[in-house]
Amino acid sequence: MRPERPPLHPPAQSSHEAAEADMDLPVGRLPDPLPSPIIKHSPSMSIHSRSLRSSSVHFAAAADFRSRSEPESASPSIESFRTARSRTPGVSRSSTRRSASERLGSQRDLRDEDARFVYINDAPRTNAPPAVLPDNSVHTAKYSIATFLPRNLYEQFHRVANVYFLILAALNFVPQLLVFSPVAGILPLAFVLGVTAVKDGYEDWRRHRSDKNENNRTASVLVDGVFRPKRWKEMQVGDVVRVVANETMPCDMVLLSTSDPTGVAYVQTINLDGESNLKTRYAKQETMLTPPEALAGLIKCEKPNRNIYGFLATVDLDGRRAVSLGTSSIMLRGCELKNTAWAIGVAVYTGSDTKVMLNNSGAPSKRSRLDTQMNRETIALAVTLVLLCSTVALLAGIWLGDHNDKLGVIPFFRKYDYSSLEVGKYNWFGTGAQVLFTFMSGVIQFQVMIPIALFISMEIVRAGQAYFMVQDDHMFDDKNKARFQCRALNINEDLGQIKFVFSDKTGTLTENKMEFRCASVHGRDFSENDGGEEDRNAVLVDGVSLRPKTPVRTDPKLTALLKDGTGAMAGRARDLFLALATCNTIVPIVEEDPADPAAKVLEYQGESPDEQALVYAAAAYGHTLVERTSGHIIVDVFGTRQRFDVLGLHEFDSDRKRMSVIIGCPDKTVKLFVKGADSSMFGIIDKTLNPDVVQATEKHLHSYSSVGLRTLVIGVRDLSQAEFQEWQMAYEKASTALLGRGNQLRSVAANIERNMRLLGASGIEDKLQEGVPEAIEKLRQAGIKVWVLTGDKQETAISIGYSCKLLTREMTQIVINSNSRESCRKSLDDAISMVNKLRSLSTDSQSRVPLALIIDGNSLVYIFDTDREEKLFEVAIGCDVVLCCRVAPLQKAGIVDLIKKRTSDMTLAIGDGANDVSMIQMADVGIGISGQEGRQAVMASDFAMGQFRFLVPLLLVHGHWNYQRMGYMILYNFYRNATFVFVLFWYVLYTGYTLTTAITEWSSVLYSVIYTAVPTIVVAILDKDLSRSTLLKYPQLYGAGQREENYNLRLFIFIMMDSVWQSVAVFFIPYLAYRNSAIDSASLGDLWTLSVVILVNIHLAMDVIRWTWITHAAIWGSIVATWICVIVIDSIPSLPGFWAIYKVMGTGLFWALLLAVIVVGMIPHFAAKAISEHFMPSDIQIAREMEKSQDSHDVSHPEVQLSTIARA
Repeated sequence: MRPERPPLHPPAQSSHEAAEADMDLPVGRLPDPLPSPIIKHSPSMSIHSRSLRSSSVHFAAAADFRSRSEPESASPSIESFRTARSRTPGVSRSSTRRSASERLGSQRDLRDEDARFVYINDAPRTNAPPAVLPDNSVHTAKYSIATFLPRNLYEQFHRVANVYFLILAALNFVPQLLVFSPVAGILPLAFVLGVTAVKDGYEDWRRHRSDKNENNRTASVLVDGVFRPKRWKEMQVGDVVRVVANETMPCDMVLLSTSDPTGVAYVQTINLDGESNLKTRYAKQETMLTPPEALAGLIKCEKPNRNIYGFLATVDLDGRRAVSLGTSSIMLRGCELKNTAWAIGVAVYTGSDTKVMLNNSGAPSKRSRLDTQMNRETIALAVTLVLLCSTVALLAGIWLGDHNDKLGVIPFFRKYDYSSLEVGKYNWFGTGAQVLFTFMSGVIQFQVMIPIALFISMEIVRAGQAYFMVQDDHMFDDKNKARFQCRALNINEDLGQIKFVFSDKTGTLTENKMEFRCASVHGRDFSENDGGEEDRNAVLVDGVSLRPKTPVRTDPKLTALLKDGTGAMAGRARDLFLALATCNTIVPIVEEDPADPAAKVLEYQGESPDEQALVYAAAAYGHTLVERTSGHIIVDVFGTRQRFDVLGLHEFDSDRKRMSVIIGCPDKTVKLFVKGADSSMFGIIDKTLNPDVVQATEKHLHSYSSVGLRTLVIGVRDLSQAEFQEWQMAYEKASTALLGRGNQLRSVAANIERNMRLLGASGIEDKLQEGVPEAIEKLRQAGIKVWVLTGDKQETAISIGYSCKLLTREMTQIVINSNSRESCRKSLDDAISMVNKLRSLSTDSQSRVPLALIIDGNSLVYIFDTDREEKLFEVAIGCDVVLCCRVAPLQKAGIVDLIKKRTSDMTLAIGDGANDVSMIQMADVGIGISGQEGRQAVMASDFAMGQFRFLVPLLLVHGHWNYQRMGYMILYNFYRNATFVFVLFWYVLYTGYTLTTAITEWSSVLYSVIYTAVPTIVVAILDKDLSRSTLLKYPQLYGAGQREENYNLRLFIFIMMDSVWQSVAVFFIPYLAYRNSAIDSASLGDLWTLSVVILVNIHLAMDVIRWTWITHAAIWGSIVATWICVIVIDSIPSLPGFWAIYKVMGTGLFWALLLAVIVVGMIPHFAAKAISEHFMPSDIQIAREMEKSQDSHDVSHPEVQLSTIARA
């Protein structure tokens, strides 16, 4: 139900009186604006380092800003524009960037039932019932003291294996099924649950500690007209909050006023999305005019949601008309205030309602391929367990039937109690019930067939593998001083089975650090900058030398034309670089020059690396941007400072693909500069003015794109007073619209951006990252297909493809670039025909013609809309390389899904930006690159690293090791436990199927936990089948993981056969030796325990490739630990088998039998290894022999050809 609107009282005092009262406040007085770091004595330039830049597009009419300071050169035409403008001092802005999210908000009306009502500076009324609003405390912890145990157990029992072992432990408490004592039966499960609970508890304790520190931070909140410190957790919706420079926003709040007279504030969202660039926020002039303590009103905003790029609200102040609020009006929790002395806002979302908390979902949960495949073997082991128990139960039933007439007197099965004169009955439930009890007791007795310790061992091993990946110096990013990050511990082994790599281009294959390379000016190409010098074009401001931070290599001819040229060509060149210096959202920041204390360094900060490169280029060519305020720009043009008034600004958005600025020039003219993508710009260029120039520029653009440069087209148009006034009125009408505001503003921009005169074009190089070509070549040699999915134009993407060796001149290119469904259908059919034809002509894989598919986003739209994915898959899977251009984020995910749904191959996606998140989450393995575009990709990824080239050691080295180790460990655990179970099974066959055992219950429990667990964990973390150098030298060795050579059904069957043989050796050799002796079962059980432990550890030792002291200690130490445990158990008088080990160890036969069991048990395994390595060696074994030969011979020893090449 909508709350009743408050009566909005008029202000208690005039604005003049309020201002005087504000100056008299001793505690709540706001600090003065930050002084200008460039012109310290000029009040009109005290905010030069701020910009009109924002994370959203803003349509700005800014002439009225200059009412606070007279321009350096007055112009009658400019003055006439000013008088025609709005009377309100300030600027109204509305965001249109992130159009996909904000368009929805601008086109719908905010209904009361979908809105939140916030009373400014009246938190009690805002939070009064029926409103239920959270406080500002955050709670990221999962548990409390009261809920930890039940909730943690509930989560752990979501794992089916834990439920299985819980049922077994419960069955052991049934008197008729009491195989183990209750303590021994519950101990293994309790151990696993306890270890996991301790780990979860420690992680949650760290979250509690972090929450406490966060919630106890303080902020300045307006209380009784004075700003006082208040803890974050005590803040409420409706509180007025003041934040000073470099402080963090405590909640999501609407900006009311700032230290900047025009209401501009700059925030850094690095804690929210990882982007370090500054973003601009604006306070409405209606709220700027009233002191905060006198401010009253009602904000009607949308309910909390996850969209960090959208915000829809209105503010109603003192009964005036509602003023619209957008993304540029809200500052989110976690952002930091920068380059602004102070900012005041009202809290609208607090605590769990803030956008950062609503987006705090973490990385997606994924299961590894081995985890999934384990289900097959687990089911096979469960079937084996049922068969063993059924066999024992069936044989027990037959035995009971044969001895039915003797059951009354046989001690174990006595039906009758003759201990008293009156004959009674024992707990006998009949033969059928006894068979059922036998079956259930067998399940308990043989429960270790499915190893409970395997699951905890896998977690430990993955943590150990992750540690060594993180510590690998070969994946350390020296530039950013960042190590590899392992954000998902459960898919380490998947890195060894990757078949497809889907990569972004910009920032992933390239550095996303742009360098200006060339320009086309009025139809003339200036690209001869290789012989030019790197120019920073230092300028003097108040006697201080300002030097741009990044040098640019210039073209001498273009520099001379700009300095001394005359005529149309020179004029167009100067206009072009003036457009680059003014048509942007760059913030000039002055820093100390470490090389020269007397000089300063001018750094340009902006959201786009392209814009930064263009402004640095303009500075190198004599047009240096030295100051930006909300109303004007100061540009140093070859030593002469010129002021340009910003009359209007249309920032770049993804729909228009261009931006424009309306500039009042010192020569009393008004110009509209526009720059953007060629596909967008040529539609608004007047081609009738200079058709030859347009044609030449198009030719230059094609040549720039062909060498991999990113291109922009620049245009200009002179505006008359009537045209400007028409734009102003249309803009003001659109900016105040509450419905469809985004579309109206885009329409205003389209109306002014027309009939442009072409100035020229620019070419920017996005350099390849170090080692990218070599990395792609290594991956291809490893049998990994690399697909590139990029938003760049086709020519640029193809050029980068050649430079990074993704494309080669030998490849046949299949290009699908369609503008209609019908042409797309025909192109797909032609592509399928070509693929089939080339396949039929290439009978040998070595002579097969390599294919490359190049497809654009428009074609993908038609393909996905018309359900032609199968045809696309048929073409793509037949190609060696796929290059997708002009693709949207969801199309990237669609391409990944195309492969995942139709093949069993493992996929990996790698990217660095927010547009790569959907692709990263869709792939089996997602990798984020810490690049120039923030950390959105990193936060959504499974692994994170600094360079694309690190993919080679990650996959070819660590991926191979992880997969080989984990596959072996799983199979070894199955073998180890199966051997022990089969020993128990053989013994049951000789005890009347009563499920008694000679091995003590404690040895049965400790077998998987202590006797044999540590060695397999150590080997799975430390063992290396091949060295790093060999794996990198022969990338074909990676194919072992793709072919699942280390874990498959054939190996599982083999190890189960081996376990049966070894169990026969362990049981029957001692049994045959002692069958006619008087040895007790406890002594025989100790011999069997020691035999099976020694045997499985020696089996493991035979498979270890690289020995370390830790491996020696683990394997031989486990054997010693087993001896100690057996001796301790037999030394306890209350346990069965007291002193048995001491009796049997004193005989020579005991030691002879141990040796015989080991020799006989290892014969099949030894023979299989010998035959395999000498007569049927795998690539891994061949490479291992090469390593041995290189250790004993010269490095120039002839290499052995790997068989993978022939098999591929």
